[in-house]
Amino acid sequence: MLRTVDSCDLLIVGASFAGLVAARTAAMRGLSVVVLEAKDDAGARIATTGILVKEAAEEIDVPHAMTRCIHGVRLYAPNLAHVDLFSPGSFFLTTDTARLLRWLADEAQRAGARILYGTRFVGAARDGDRFKIGGLDLAARFVLGADGARSAVARSFGLGRNRRFLVGVEAEFEPLAGLDTRFLHCFIDSRLAPGYLAWVAPGPQATQVGLAVSGGRRPDLVAFLARTEPLFGFAVARVIERRAGRIPAGGIVEPWSAPGVMLVGDAAGMVSPATGGGIRLAFQFGRRAAQAIADHLLHLGPPPATALARELPRFGLKRALRAGLDLAPPNFLADAFIATAPMRWLATHVYFHRRGAKGVSFAEFEARLRAQDAPRGRLRAVAT
Repeated sequence: MLRTVDSCDLLIVGASFAGLVAARTAAMRGLSVVVLEAKDDAGARIATTGILVKEAAEEIDVPHAMTRCIHGVRLYAPNLAHVDLFSPGSFFLTTDTARLLRWLADEAQRAGARILYGTRFVGAARDGDRFKIGGLDLAARFVLGADGARSAVARSFGLGRNRRFLVGVEAEFEPLAGLDTRFLHCFIDSRLAPGYLAWVAPGPQATQVGLAVSGGRRPDLVAFLARTEPLFGFAVARVIERRAGRIPAGGIVEPWSAPGVMLVGDAAGMVSPATGGGIRLAFQFGRRAAQAIADHLLHLGPPPATALARELPRFGLKRALRAGLDLAPPNFLADAFIATAPMRWLATHVYFHRRGAKGVSFAEFEARLRAQDAPRGRLRAVAT
């Protein structure tokens, strides 16, 4: 059924992380905002693991009850030997992703944005200084596409489109007995997860288990579960939910904007080509896009794309790393190098960058971690 809205300053397509943060920010800055979302609610049919790095958690404060704090990474070689990686002061937050998106939607609506659920974007046409939105009695001064890796906004306006992807699958299990919840458990295996990783992530109410692959390959979660069954005991745990999705891996699309139109988040390719991480950038550029659009429409500011262009990530090193990962190095190399200093340095850089705190010794950090429940495993601190 068509819904009638006369006019708005900003139309956002997609109740995604980027779209909802943009909606709240734009509404707080005085714009009339409408969000179109094809799903029945923001938390339906989730296609992301929803892990926040420290910078994402600092960009947007989210409710503590929707998260679990993870302090380290346990990195496994194909032969299941592992090293434990830490950076004092750094952390990850696993999330109840559906609840988090619903909360962001509530926050956007509380700020004054309107969300039209069950409403698909089918196109728009310029009409003077506004766009008429196809299939709706709606006109907008600016359109922001936050509608995912295969953006309908990009297609409608002839903007750049994502061409390279990782393909991921994931299952949520009820909490696994004996899982060391201090760690994200990450697996290098060019046979099971060529071009990327597999993972077991303790969440707030469930355990997320998945893998992603690159280069047109097909992910095989069943094979990964069988390989790691002795470690985690999946066979006796109930599956709560399954999901799958595409992760952009080619960097920022070109062009990512046109007069009166801009892409953000996955739609714009704002995802690390190496790690597939995009929530921090969704938070950051959802907010910044809304600020720039509000400045442009309300305060005679420059075109939003001009204001944001210098801030966009270039992904130079991460593109190079993606090219190397796509080669799927043989497993015997990972087995041989997993515990070496160069491998630890590289892994620590990928997972933690420079997020670690100064003034905290590794001995102090280890002592704090040991005070937490640790059913198995020996800690090995790795300097950043």
